[in-house]
Amino acid sequence: MRILPLVAGLAWCSGAWAQPRTFIADIEQSLWRLTSDSAVECRLEHPIPGFGTGAFVSRASKNINLVFELNPLRALPRTQSAALKSEPPQWQPGRGARNLTRVTFYQQFDAMVEQQSAWVMLDELSEGRWPIFYFDDWYRNNQTTGVGLSSVNFRARYAAFLDCQHNLLPYGFEDIAFSVLNYVNNADELTAHSSQRLAMIAEYVKADPHIGEVVINTYTDSFGSEYHNKQLSQRRAEAIKGRFMELGLPANAISLEGHGERRPIADNSTPEGREVNRRVVISLGRERL
Repeated sequence: MRILPLVAGLAWCSGAWAQPRTFIADIEQSLWRLTSDSAVECRLEHPIPGFGTGAFVSRASKNINLVFELNPLRALPRTQSAALKSEPPQWQPGRGARNLTRVTFYQQFDAMVEQQSAWVMLDELSEGRWPIFYFDDWYRNNQTTGVGLSSVNFRARYAAFLDCQHNLLPYGFEDIAFSVLNYVNNADELTAHSSQRLAMIAEYVKADPHIGEVVINTYTDSFGSEYHNKQLSQRRAEAIKGRFMELGLPANAISLEGHGERRPIADNSTPEGREVNRRVVISLGRERL
């Protein structure tokens, strides 16, 4: 009779050891921070003690977008699949777990959850639940490990994150990184469409601190003398440069050249061709994030 309690105790210990080790912030540690709040990027970060950082990120774009990035302190040593579940917090026993999706963790890269699944994670957190990834941890001899997000202190920062998303520009860097604008004949004035385009570029540059280079090339049609056209293209380039300097870009980050009537891309013998040749090409460079 004395053996039974011992056997039961051993069985309980075995089950306890079988439980996966889980990295998740406790009540005192749980912190959510809006680390980027601008017209080009919204970033809501959550430190995961002992593991790394998780972050929800939305960027300026024509499309609704959201990704969740899991950034571990130790690089992922191999590509593998992970299960993403939504679980109740420890103080709500009796509520069941939900299977959300499976995620591929790629070797040497941050783990990512994209689009709808990332939105679902936000929704689960707003309900007070904990999204948790389960995977076989190479650093722990392939034992199952959990990495989770605590919903403690989440809602207040989530509201600020949604406000930031609402104010994102409806176009991204890729949409304005290379732009061709056109001029009114024999003037420094852009056409109405090109003026709108330049305003979009200016709005983005003003909001994005990572724009590190602007290259401006201006061209004219062949109407007038070669010298006049060269000077006209140079004035146009200087005017565009001044606009970017007003936005805070240093002069040494802006390079320009007025090419005059050289390098036409259309037939200068027609009004339509000359309109196409009267152009400024703006290329933007962005620092690596």
